[in-house]
Amino acid sequence: MAAAGDARRPAAAVEARRAREQEVVSQMIGIWCHARHGTARGELCDECAELEAYARARSERCPFMETKTFCSNCSVHCYRAEMRERIREVMRFSGPRMLLHRPVMACRHVVESRREKKAIEREMRDDR
Repeated sequence: MAAAGDARRPAAAVEARRAREQEVVSQMIGIWCHARHGTARGELCDECAELEAYARARSERCPFMETKTFCSNCSVHCYRAEMRERIREVMRFSGPRMLLHRPVMACRHVVESRREKKAIEREMRDDR
């Protein structure tokens, strides 16, 4: 079985993974914006819309999507420092709340992320 860094996915699978990652981020930003900025559900304030557009753009241009699951598992962080801090704050707040708003999506995200981290750790051990 190939390690996480060696696995290559077909283009359709990469696009599905990219779309899923973008949807998770969008949902988390939506939860944040509703709670912190008082927007209606499904709407974003200008600041949060900018963050979502930035996150989507980063995901669209990601050259590592073929071999990773989520940005948190990536060895290269392509977000500008300011945007990285903003998205971290959103994720720290929204992550636990995803279980209430989108439980299946949240559980899938946790399982895939943990699986990927274990594969990365295993690959690093094997390379030593």
